[in-house]
Amino acid sequence: MAKFFVDSVLDGLLEIINDATLMTVCNAQPTTYAEMSSTFKLADVVMAGGDFTISNGDTNGRKVRVAAKSAVPIDTSGDATHVALAISGSSTLLGATTCTTQTLTALGTVDIPVWDVEVADPT
Repeated sequence: MAKFFVDSVLDGLLEIINDATLMTVCNAQPTTYAEMSSTFKLADVVMAGGDFTISNGDTNGRKVRVAAKSAVPIDTSGDATHVALAISGSSTLLGATTCTTQTLTALGTVDIPVWDVEVADPT
């Protein structure tokens, strides 16, 4: 017998990501809110509910698409290697992903492309 979960079960995980209020570009992979919002932060942008779209996954399962952000102000110079999401009101780091390494210069801007968090169907 195959394993099966209704979409709403997988969406429950993705709904937490929907609550993110902050996206940062970092120079290393953060594992805490302090690292994401201070230690490794090069640039940050406020997020809102409309910045996330839950839908079917590319292969199977479900995904949440994180909207692109343009002209995000760069606070600190460094090599961007990760993008992270958090809930700023509760100082909660939700997760991080890698990005194409790019050298950022303070007082410039950076564009963050659209990206997905995907949850596969159980196997």
